[in-house]
Amino acid sequence: MQVVVVGSGYSGTLVANRVAKKVKDAEITVINPRPDFVERVRLHQQIAGTYSAATPLAQMLRAGIESRVGTVDKIGNGTVALADGARIDFDYAFLAVGSTVVPMPGTVPVGTWEGAQQARAALAALPAGGRVTVIGGGATGIETAAEIAEARPDVRVRLVGSAVAGGLSDGAYRRVRAGLERLTVDIFDDDVTEVATGAGQLDGVVHLRSGTAFASDLTLWAIVSGVPDLAARSGLEVDARGRAVVDEYLRSVSDERIFAVGDCAAVPGARFACYTALPQAIHAADNFARLRAGRKPKPHSFPYFSRGLSLGRKDAVAQFTHTDDAVRRAYFAGRTAVALKEMATHSAFSSARAGVSSF
Repeated sequence: MQVVVVGSGYSGTLVANRVAKKVKDAEITVINPRPDFVERVRLHQQIAGTYSAATPLAQMLRAGIESRVGTVDKIGNGTVALADGARIDFDYAFLAVGSTVVPMPGTVPVGTWEGAQQARAALAALPAGGRVTVIGGGATGIETAAEIAEARPDVRVRLVGSAVAGGLSDGAYRRVRAGLERLTVDIFDDDVTEVATGAGQLDGVVHLRSGTAFASDLTLWAIVSGVPDLAARSGLEVDARGRAVVDEYLRSVSDERIFAVGDCAAVPGARFACYTALPQAIHAADNFARLRAGRKPKPHSFPYFSRGLSLGRKDAVAQFTHTDDAVRRAYFAGRTAVALKEMATHSAFSSARAGVSSF
């Protein structure tokens, strides 16, 4: 039984390890563009130099799983075609390529390993008094701005977003912004229209819709904008965002031999997050095991509980949610939120490596 897993982030790594554990006759090949597992939810720490977010896949995958570094060109009809011309046949496949970032010209993306490495080097080279601009008012932007401001108090950090922390309850919104202000992060509730590059490779002028403009020595793009086009390019049915449309069992509606999990899967109600990707990976692997055992697969469902935001290493905010992810009034912050956020992040890593649920 040939099984191919395309992508080895949180969901892909967990799927591979769980299938190896539950389906003994599965011969598993994992295809990933790099030889490392990247903790994407820690890339803001990678940039600030407070953590190393990469672990060799050899340390993440169970014995017997083959890993191959490469880029997949197409998937379908029982075959994965790689960009180098190689082809790998499969009986079943798991599509787990995650989400992607399309940065504005003149900015460095923080949501990719390559971008994070470039940003880390640029930040380390920035002298005291340097100016860093983070574009994106969601969780990625907030965590990146806070981490840099705490790690480098000698530089000026600006955070720009149409509504910074706007997706939280009123109390959590005020608490996040107060935490950013304590770290001396300048907040601009505005949209960026252009980043005009300067004489250097990364410095330039950030222009806002309001007409405000300011110089920036390093401008970081912290907005996740879509998913890789592999599913669409392969002829699988996708939604308006390019995510593979799946049935209630997390199988592609175009090819039942292909499961899709994580950010690249159009699971109703799911948002981009390892918080949702890991349960999907567990469920897809278990459904595959059920099919191999001659049993019926089970529909996927997942209730939300909370959202967490780190504000450096010493502060965080945890926002409670309803099961449909709508925010509740309740939240908590400070050291307790830091401990819970760190526990959740570590659990995501451990779950991926062990192929088990931490939920």
